[in-house]
Amino acid sequence: MRRVLLCGLLILLSGCSTLVIDRTYTAKSQDSRAQFLILHYTAIDHPKSLRVLTQDAVSSHYLVSDGAGEPGNEKAKIFQLVDETRRAYHAGLSSWKGHTQLNAASIGIEIVNIGFRDGANGREYFDYPKAQMDLVVALVKKIVREHNVQPDRILGHSDIAPLRKTDPGPRFPWKRLADEGLIPWPDEKLVAEKKTYYDTVLPNVLWFQQKLEAHGFSPPQNGELDKATRAMIAAFQLKYRQSLFDGTPDAETAAILDAMTSGGSVLKRADELGSIHLAR
Repeated sequence: MRRVLLCGLLILLSGCSTLVIDRTYTAKSQDSRAQFLILHYTAIDHPKSLRVLTQDAVSSHYLVSDGAGEPGNEKAKIFQLVDETRRAYHAGLSSWKGHTQLNAASIGIEIVNIGFRDGANGREYFDYPKAQMDLVVALVKKIVREHNVQPDRILGHSDIAPLRKTDPGPRFPWKRLADEGLIPWPDEKLVAEKKTYYDTVLPNVLWFQQKLEAHGFSPPQNGELDKATRAMIAAFQLKYRQSLFDGTPDAETAAILDAMTSGGSVLKRADELGSIHLAR
């Protein structure tokens, strides 16, 4: 009795009452907070990655290890570090198709990979082990299915921040994601046809800038091959032509860029993902 009186007194003094929320109705017009899925490499080993992503000012929803550096565990593994309903700090200053500051509308996946090292014979990039990529693909499929992330919004850090970032790098198997029905890919036959034309007549820099913008980047529209334009061409090449990504606006890059922005991309059907539609 004393406890009931005390509780009643506290409610009276605070002016509070029990909050009742009726959840009978659900709005039809809604979607997930997660509109983008961003892939990264950590550039450091697993123990350092785990420490940085949990203790420092950066974070990610998921970390996919490579199995190395984990005592007693030599298998790749997925760690969830931030709940998907909350914002993680992985994208930084970023933009895609007019959307900016993508931390607030994205899910981030960090993949343990050193990235590269500079040696006597130039820069050496590191592969992604198959077991690790199997987990990455499975995780991407899960996120796409649950949040209906559209194929042209599954991106690398280099896509959304081309002047600052190059991850997940030229060894990341984007083509596998395309083969799994997750992202669109340029039609090879169409690219070959367009390359034959562009070998003869290479578009000017302004054409490249306009196509880059149509694809999703935010290049200047000044007709100059400046630092920003080169960086965005290189970021595009990192995904679609990984054999050469020097930022040079050549015929093959023009052909791929034209295909990707003129209805010449292919999205394979992945039945287990359900219906996936490109952004309007």
